[in-house]
Amino acid sequence: MAGRINDDDVKAVRDAVPIDAVVSEYLQLRNAGGGNLKGLCPFHDEKSPSFQVSPAKGLFYCFGCQTGGDTVDFVMKIDHLSFSETIERLASQAGITLRYEEGGYTPGRQQGERIRLVEAHKHAARFYADQLAGPEAEIGRKFLAGRGFDQAAAEHFGVGYSPAGWDHLTRFLRGKGFSDKELLLSGLAQDSRSGKPIDRFRGRLMWPIRDITGEVIGFGARKLRDDDNGPKYLNTPETAIYKKSHVLYGIDLAKKDIAKTNRAVVVEGYTDVMACHLAGVTTAIATCGTAFAGDHIKILRRLLMDNAASEVVFTFDGDAAGQKAALRAFEDDQKFAAETSIAITPGGMDPCELRLAEGDAAVAALVETRTPLFAFAIRQVVARHNLDTAEGRAAALEAAAPIVANIKNGAIQHEYAVQLAGMLGILDTQFVVRRVGQLARWARDRGQRPDARTAQRQAPQQPAPQPQAARGPALNLRSPAALTERELLKLALQRPELVAPAFDAYGEDEFTAQPYVAVRRAIEQAGGVGHAADGYLARVREAAPDDTVRALVTELAVEAIRSKNVDEAYAGVQLVQVRLRAVERRVKDVQASLVRLGAQADPAQLAAVQNELWVLEQYGRALKDRGAAAL
Repeated sequence: MAGRINDDDVKAVRDAVPIDAVVSEYLQLRNAGGGNLKGLCPFHDEKSPSFQVSPAKGLFYCFGCQTGGDTVDFVMKIDHLSFSETIERLASQAGITLRYEEGGYTPGRQQGERIRLVEAHKHAARFYADQLAGPEAEIGRKFLAGRGFDQAAAEHFGVGYSPAGWDHLTRFLRGKGFSDKELLLSGLAQDSRSGKPIDRFRGRLMWPIRDITGEVIGFGARKLRDDDNGPKYLNTPETAIYKKSHVLYGIDLAKKDIAKTNRAVVVEGYTDVMACHLAGVTTAIATCGTAFAGDHIKILRRLLMDNAASEVVFTFDGDAAGQKAALRAFEDDQKFAAETSIAITPGGMDPCELRLAEGDAAVAALVETRTPLFAFAIRQVVARHNLDTAEGRAAALEAAAPIVANIKNGAIQHEYAVQLAGMLGILDTQFVVRRVGQLARWARDRGQRPDARTAQRQAPQQPAPQPQAARGPALNLRSPAALTERELLKLALQRPELVAPAFDAYGEDEFTAQPYVAVRRAIEQAGGVGHAADGYLARVREAAPDDTVRALVTELAVEAIRSKNVDEAYAGVQLVQVRLRAVERRVKDVQASLVRLGAQADPAQLAAVQNELWVLEQYGRALKDRGAAAL
């Protein structure tokens, strides 16, 4: 069994890898003010960024789905790794050698499965790249040269060659310490009739497929010989690290320029990505043997920040198959806030062929002469009808009007409605505009009214869905008391020196919201703000009784403080307000006690309650008059 990773090494890994550097491998981050960064949450779909990262505190938190934590938590969740796998991966990135207790460290044997599979692919990519220089791979080199790719291009994209023998890679990886089970799990090998693993890829040109962080997780293999009875392209099968619907080829190379330029160019194949990048279109990416779909969209949305100024350009061949693919892409348009466009290659050429025939400038020009995807879709639909007849024009209107009605931007929708009238030859432009508007209203109404009644009619025997379990007592953030308590807790977590030592004297009963009481208790159990030394936030999160409170601690530690001037004066106001409201609540309780006691109460008891009331009123007045000095 694998030993336990040494605690000091775990801490060294946490400290060595900045959270903003890790998160920015997966999504674009922008300044959120107060030293924080923001982006689109990778853990749920959202239109505007509610995901925040605090580099100073080493924490992230999403105010939309309430997911939060530190660097380790982020990597564990986004890559579905165990704790030890995450520490091993981050340690590898930081160049830290881990020590394992209970028997020490045995390289390879004690690494998590995912780490092992990634390591196997890394060695395989190097092996294939080395093979490309050998005599057997001449056919592969000729293939690349025939498409305009020299040795430098092959090296830039890591293109390699898989030898034609049965087990060249298998024997190589065994020599690196990988077991037959690991080779089969990785998809690099497959079972043979004899029951022994053999290479999955043989005699093919190899493209390493990398995830967004740049790790090799699979391969695309292109047939080179006529006697190869396999498919033209053979991809890695679905494995623990490779899911083709979650991967975009070239995303590791393109992500920075996609975020920088707010544009992504979607092409159809590996050589098209190579051609575009070499021609200066460095935002090109491609799917891996599957249609462009929802999970691919999520990857791009996080890089584009889903702002209306961003753009996704699809390139397709001008033939019937290419037009069909373009219309399929159009169906997903509404999932983007970005504008979507299409660039149809001339003469049915793909970008690789276009570069070979007309040079780099032609590829760059192709992207610049793009057409909005809406306009393309409308033209394709209208072209199916006979516009020489009234019946044909009416049918074309009914087919194209819903497309126009789906345009998000009202001004653009109106413009396209006018254009549609001209396309159809309908002189009454306002008739077309009204029809489009009617369809748009119907679509909005359907979106506002869930089909609950229809569902009940269709399945009356099914019980009503049960509400999800509450995450804890609701926080009324419109309440001044709740806002002040929240602000004080944020200060206690983010700027403890400003509220020390007074905060540590505050009782749990001075906080009215139960979740805030739990956070106050966690701070106390972590040693209080008076002992907010190294690892303070980590201690508070560890002291939280459950994930709900832990998430709230993270949220409060990341959320911006509601003041431009965060100083002792501001902290003092929050301390006073929380204490003053607590005093006022106690005053009301004591006054109620006096009413309940009545005139016939025991004189000593009555005097004690009256004295407590007098002390509370005097203290409240001092807080109002002297502020933090009265604490």
